[in-house]
Amino acid sequence: MAKIFVVEDNAGLSDAIVSYLEVDGHRVVLFDRISGVLEAVRMAVPDLLVLDVMLPDGDGFHLARKIKQEQDIPILFLTARSSESDRITGFEIGADDYVVKPFSMRELVLRVRSILARTRPKEPVEKSATGKKWYLPEELSLDRGRHVLELDENAHTCLHDAQEVKLTATEWKILAFLAQRGGRVVSRDQLLGMCLDYLAEGSERSINTHMKNIRAKLAVNEWVETVRGFGYRFVGKELA
Repeated sequence: MAKIFVVEDNAGLSDAIVSYLEVDGHRVVLFDRISGVLEAVRMAVPDLLVLDVMLPDGDGFHLARKIKQEQDIPILFLTARSSESDRITGFEIGADDYVVKPFSMRELVLRVRSILARTRPKEPVEKSATGKKWYLPEELSLDRGRHVLELDENAHTCLHDAQEVKLTATEWKILAFLAQRGGRVVSRDQLLGMCLDYLAEGSERSINTHMKNIRAKLAVNEWVETVRGFGYRFVGKELA
């Protein structure tokens, strides 16, 4: 059972969200405005925050930025704003998913399950039998150190130098897709077609934003090389 905070001011919609999530086995705390959410997060960190973007007393993006400064909580945005710039803003903040209204409750429940499967604490993964490992050649490292990356396809986990890296679903797919191609150049169109979950998210700017987030989380930018005019290449070497 996960603890989920839902911030939504539409009474009919929020009641439906709470009902479906509770039926799916989660404990849900509902807020109808921004006021009090940050304080509640500080007192009892939830497993997931389902957050409307437009609220009576403020902007959900602004609240998300404040929360991310203090806690790395998974966030799923709900919004009627479907423009590309709004989606980009959400992913730049660090959203794990972005659902545009109107949506089906079944879809929302499945997206919540997917986020929780990736972000909730799991059994130790350091000795995963399904993980593949790559090393970064020292000449490509900023600090000239030897860095190791491990991706587990079953658990969808990422370890960088034995430390778990929290990636969104799309970030994990992009990084794994690049790594599995063994140094071959992958175009943005290929990444859009194979790694993004739904068409509304698909654009070159979305790929650029996800790539920036991946590089920031790995800290060592040289894992992925930008090949101008073509796309990206993973430069790690697979460990036997």
